[in-house]
Amino acid sequence: MNNHHETPEEKRERLRQSELKNNPTGSLNDGVNRGIGGNLTGMGSKDILILIVVLIVGYVLYKLFF
Repeated sequence: MNNHHETPEEKRERLRQSELKNNPTGSLNDGVNRGIGGNLTGMGSKDILILIVVLIVGYVLYKLFF
């Protein structure tokens, strides 16, 4: 393998592919654990505002029908 002519992007992709091949359930596990953590820092202010509006509308609809 001739790594000294490899660009950084190619190296990252090669390492990612080898990690996926060696540990195929690793990325699935990471995704599940990230979802369980409840991390909202990845959401922008627009996303958080939409989430709040959806929760309020859902609550109002719940109170109207139940």
